[in-house]
Amino acid sequence: MGWWEKWPSSGRTERPPRGRYRYLIQRRISAIDQLLPQRWNWSAIIKPLDQHGQDQSITTDRRLGLRYFWLDGLFSAISENFFLSFIPLFALAYGATNGQIGLLTATANLLGTIALFPGARLVERSGRRKAIVIWSGGGFGRLTLFGLAWLPFLLYQPRFAITGIIVLNGIRAFMANLGNPAWTALVADLVPASIRGRYFSSRNTAVALAALVVAPLAGWLIRVGNCRLGLEFLGYQSAFLLAFAFGMVSTGYFSKIPEPALTAQNIQKHSRGDLRRAIRRSPGFLGLVISAFIWNLSLQIAAPFFNVYLVSELHASVLLVGLLAGTTSLFMIPGQYLFGRLIDRKGGLWVYRLTGFLIPILPLAWATITAPEQVFLINIAAGLLWAGYNLANFNLLLELTPDEQRPRAVALYQTAVFTSAVVGPLAGGYLADTISFKLIFSLSGLGRLISSLIFVWFVARAVTRHQQI
Repeated sequence: MGWWEKWPSSGRTERPPRGRYRYLIQRRISAIDQLLPQRWNWSAIIKPLDQHGQDQSITTDRRLGLRYFWLDGLFSAISENFFLSFIPLFALAYGATNGQIGLLTATANLLGTIALFPGARLVERSGRRKAIVIWSGGGFGRLTLFGLAWLPFLLYQPRFAITGIIVLNGIRAFMANLGNPAWTALVADLVPASIRGRYFSSRNTAVALAALVVAPLAGWLIRVGNCRLGLEFLGYQSAFLLAFAFGMVSTGYFSKIPEPALTAQNIQKHSRGDLRRAIRRSPGFLGLVISAFIWNLSLQIAAPFFNVYLVSELHASVLLVGLLAGTTSLFMIPGQYLFGRLIDRKGGLWVYRLTGFLIPILPLAWATITAPEQVFLINIAAGLLWAGYNLANFNLLLELTPDEQRPRAVALYQTAVFTSAVVGPLAGGYLADTISFKLIFSLSGLGRLISSLIFVWFVARAVTRHQQI
């Protein structure tokens, strides 16, 4: 019996149904009922808690928080898959150049970088982690999606519209990253360390399922919606409105999470030099920051231009772009299942090393394709490998960041990530315009390989030596 079945009932005695209504209750408790789409399969969602939470005290509030956090992730993924892959294509539809696409991504990453340390200081001064997340990324950040939906009604000239897209996307990134240190600190206290691998595997599987359905749906909606009712961008506007609506549902569920109490280490006042001293006592963290900088620099040289390459060079349709994104999400599901268990058994270091040396092959494969359909094979491998990499990376971040300085340590890590993501798209856009897309894909693969070597030398070795002491 699961813990949710032990909750007290209302105490009322139910009268047995009569006539044709007796089939309703029989249907609800049938063996295949858990497979029906109209019911939430709670046992599958929180099975890791029942299996791994027996040796620790998990309060009712924490269990409820884990449920709401799971649902927040699901609806947030639905929202993101209605807009994230399509904002560059929205700008491209207005006639944006590769340089402007690079500027779109770089501006968002620059503003995201600027927001991180102010976000960490907000956590330290207020201690209200959930409230910061809700009003920043969950509130003002998602309002920008509503603004994107209305942009074609307000800006008619393409150059002004492209500028508007860059500005709104930048504000969205700023607000999302302002709440990032608070979000990470809250999650570290909410999810018990012993079940993080399987819990995030379950949550990320739901995210992948949402992407599997929503990304192709968004591509179809944009393709059939554009130019309907005399509105050239109606498809994009509809997708952004749906992204806003589902995003606010996500915010609603996040607001229901009971905020874990702050630890004594988090409550104490911080002084100059605390972060430096905490990093020195955390073996491998600084190496993780350095390798993350190089990894994401290499990633962002190419990442904003994969879909642009598909549309402008290989003449893929927006629908096909959505189907390719759905393929990645489909194969993330078995990847989450496999690597979630491997992380709990062998640790995040092992999974990070495995996926970190295989992922660099993927952009090199992009440099060899001659037809958009060939990307399906690349995205199958990407779904499997990125599922493991993302799980391992997040678990390592929670594990290696010092508890007493987690908001600032997370801000430092994310600053390295987003700083590289400012430079990468600008360099990639310039090289794509002046030389070729295939060059930036090759450079991306080489840079990721170098990052993995740095990780093995400066992170894996340091953590292994520390564990042996």
